[in-house]
Amino acid sequence: MPLAPTLRALKATEIVAHLAKLEGWTLSGDGDTLAIEKAFGFANYYQTVAFVNAVAFIAHVEDHHPELLVQPRQCRVRWRTDDVRGISLADFACAKRVDALQPEPSPG
Repeated sequence: MPLAPTLRALKATEIVAHLAKLEGWTLSGDGDTLAIEKAFGFANYYQTVAFVNAVAFIAHVEDHHPELLVQPRQCRVRWRTDDVRGISLADFACAKRVDALQPEPSPG
């Protein structure tokens, strides 16, 4: 189901509270470019591109599109909501979905 159209920019305290619930996500930029971002690492280019395609599917379903920096063994994902000129709940919801794509590292 696509994200609710009644999005608003979160206040700084709200951003910090939501960010604390996500592992590895950080703030980047400032002002109108403020975003949450995370780098995901992979063993090879094929795995990286498979991840990018999965993120693209999430973005399509949610009608909310991140910035992606794709490198052979890494993809950096950046979420922000242009319509509100800041970070919204949609960004955190999508970040959580992206985190679910990558399995937890196996022990040992």
